[in-house]
Amino acid sequence: MFRKLLCLYAILLAIGANAQPGRSSKWAKDGNGYYSAEQQQIVKFDLITQQAHVMVSKDVLTPKGSTKPLEVKDFSFTDDQKKLLIFTNTKRVWRYETKGDYWILDLTTKELKKLGASLPESSLMFAKISPDGKKAAYVSKNNVYVEDLTTGKPKVLTSTNGTKKLINGTFDWVYEEEFGCRDGFRWSPDSKTIAYWQIDANTIRDFYMINNTDSTYSFVVPVEYPKVGEAPSACKVGVVDVATAKTIWMKVPGDSRQNYIPRMEWAGNSNELILQQLNRKQNQSKLMYANAKTGAVNTIYEETDEAWIDIRSRWTDDNPAGWEWLSGGKEFVWVSEKDGWRHLFRVSRDGKSETLITKGNYDVITPEQIDESTGYVYFTASPTNATQKYLYRTKLDGTGEAERVSPAIEEGTHDYQISPNGKFAYHSFSNYYTIPATEWVSLPNHQPLNEKDDISKKIDPAKKKNSNVEFFKVTTEDGVEMDGWIARPKSFDPSKKYPIVFYVYSEPASQTVIDRYGVGRNGLYIGNMAEDGYIYVSLDNRGTPAPKGRAWRKSIYRKIGLINTHDQAMAAKKILQWPYVDNERVAVHGWSGGGSCTLNLMFQFPEIYKTGISVAAVANQLEYDNIYQERYMGLPQENKEDFLKGSPITYAKNLKGNLLYIHGTGDDNVHYQNAELLLNELIKHNRQFQYMPYPNRSHGIYEGEGTRAHLNTLFTNYLKKHCPPGAK
Repeated sequence: MFRKLLCLYAILLAIGANAQPGRSSKWAKDGNGYYSAEQQQIVKFDLITQQAHVMVSKDVLTPKGSTKPLEVKDFSFTDDQKKLLIFTNTKRVWRYETKGDYWILDLTTKELKKLGASLPESSLMFAKISPDGKKAAYVSKNNVYVEDLTTGKPKVLTSTNGTKKLINGTFDWVYEEEFGCRDGFRWSPDSKTIAYWQIDANTIRDFYMINNTDSTYSFVVPVEYPKVGEAPSACKVGVVDVATAKTIWMKVPGDSRQNYIPRMEWAGNSNELILQQLNRKQNQSKLMYANAKTGAVNTIYEETDEAWIDIRSRWTDDNPAGWEWLSGGKEFVWVSEKDGWRHLFRVSRDGKSETLITKGNYDVITPEQIDESTGYVYFTASPTNATQKYLYRTKLDGTGEAERVSPAIEEGTHDYQISPNGKFAYHSFSNYYTIPATEWVSLPNHQPLNEKDDISKKIDPAKKKNSNVEFFKVTTEDGVEMDGWIARPKSFDPSKKYPIVFYVYSEPASQTVIDRYGVGRNGLYIGNMAEDGYIYVSLDNRGTPAPKGRAWRKSIYRKIGLINTHDQAMAAKKILQWPYVDNERVAVHGWSGGGSCTLNLMFQFPEIYKTGISVAAVANQLEYDNIYQERYMGLPQENKEDFLKGSPITYAKNLKGNLLYIHGTGDDNVHYQNAELLLNELIKHNRQFQYMPYPNRSHGIYEGEGTRAHLNTLFTNYLKKHCPPGAK
């Protein structure tokens, strides 16, 4: 998945002195090349000449008194290209390495200085150099700091506020997990003020995880975690004056504990912010301007949905806070499903008029790049096949039809990182029979810059013909058509019967049926399922985030655990009618939401599924976090019965088959509590099962020596024992 000089998914779509974790490559300001951190140096690659040269050598990146250069985790240049911000020595915070050390390199004098030198090692977050290049700001210990780059003196801008539970400039666990919010402050364009979020988690109860292995006496690991039904953390936005450290709070209307602010940015000037407010149910969105000097707020754009409204982090990996401005700040681009499809709109600055850009009965999967110079916007979509993804473009003024840019011969899944000038793109591609391939292309003609990298020449029709994987559709007795893939056994003989294993996720957070390399393979299975004689299948039910329109995705509202379980089971019933499927050897497995679905299928449809392996499942929907669960299920104070009807624990008494349940005791996401509640219910009804807790492992169950090998061995042995492989 990697190409020399550029790591896939690594390029930021915007240039600025803002070093973020894991971003090891950056576009050059003119868009005709990029910078990359590799081999302990910074290299610039020119896309026009196809030449590379070292911009910053190892020697320059070696601090005084050290024999080793900095390990560059991330970097960025100031707009004037005179300074380089370097992120290194990183540490993980929940999901991402967002803490570390930051260094400033003066590219003229080659002087290398450490930011926040008086602060603890690896404690700085989200450092950004001011637009004028004179200061840097960062977060440490839940406070926002500013540091003069000449004197090196830091100043705390929020010192009276920052505590473990009063969080400035970053976010609590649930904002990060469910909104993708991590970096919580923004320099003003004039470098005089900083806008920042403050999260007040003082009323959020800690969930205590117990660590029994790292000391003689056990100790608790607290996580501020708002369970579904609990009021959210209070959230507000302030603008702090860098000179006086005085904060003006934006007077956002409504109860700060019953609303969210997932997006905020400067509105193209230093006097005004634009922000998005979601109500607690997340079915009403308001866009507001806030006066940075007075705090006065004005709502300019509102939208409602009978189910929920997705924010930007649901369809892009970028920080969800940014806005795409057009016409010199007179308009902005907005994404909405208001007409039944996910489309791009251009909205006037005052919110009073809007134009539909992407017209037609199809979904925009991901907005990619706006090229105002040519009047086009690039985006990914797949109007005729929800398992694939292609690059399209259309006119920004909404007058044109969508034009497919990805070559017709390349059927599968495409990803792009498009240059700021819209002339080049880093293109990656795979499908179920083609290993991931990458190339640089020019746009809009999609021609490879180097013939030897031409992806179209790497697609082998013979591999498609010889593949044991196939995509198919199945229509249930309810008339629901579902996409699926099937991996048939090697030396498949349709006159014989084979065991079948279903892989599920099924919830609104992810698809499993995507035409890309690796489908049909099970990373938890030691060996090769096809060679051992298994049929392996996965299906996308209603409610999965496939590009099939709003109605498909949001039909699951208040029905998680019901509609997805029903669709999966009804599709399985059709598949079990295939003559080569052994109805007595039927297994299902999944992780997280897929673990929940596995339990529901085993409990609600025990006549279909004989063996199940569930990992890190939500056994009771009342025990998960409020942002995720309330978005899709409503408030338990109003419709608690829906939560209970959709929870596996409600049906645990129906277990008849073979169940292996796995959970990490240090899971901060889906708490180990779910496992013990489920176990108690199964014990109560004398339902026999196998159980494996992994001490202090998180949701991914990967920490500790030998962990994944042990889990994979357990999975494989259990499946082979209770759902034996091979033809009969």
